[in-house]
Amino acid sequence: MRGNAIKRIFVVLIIIAPVFSYSGCKKQAKCGCGKDVLSTFASTSCTITWTDGGGTIYAQTVGDTYSTYIFCNPSQMFPKLAEAKQGDILQVSGDVYWDCNYVYQSSNSAYQSLYKTYDIQVTDLFQNLYGKDKPGTGTNLNSTTPRN
Repeated sequence: MRGNAIKRIFVVLIIIAPVFSYSGCKKQAKCGCGKDVLSTFASTSCTITWTDGGGTIYAQTVGDTYSTYIFCNPSQMFPKLAEAKQGDILQVSGDVYWDCNYVYQSSNSAYQSLYKTYDIQVTDLFQNLYGKDKPGTGTNLNSTTPRN
């Protein structure tokens, strides 16, 4: 009898223990510009490309071909690209957020993708002249310094 009582208590503990050990749901980061900041770029070297007219501007960090960053504010940053060419490496600063399309597509897929898409609210975009007449933080793209 005593053995049956111990077995029943043990079974009840196995069933009830997960209820008490559950700590709740983790908060998922919100997607989109201006929501939860994932990381911050501080003069990060990126390859910059854009669509005709600058409606969409893309960045890929140097050395990471699997992540694409879409500018949240392309209309503000496109004038700074007046002297740049498609594929130039520029210095980008700003806050990085999850891209909503990427989050929705990856949540509906059984497979994890190596290619990730983020949004970035760019605060500064400049050309690094690698020691050629540049101030400490870089040279603005619309500067009057001649380029070789």
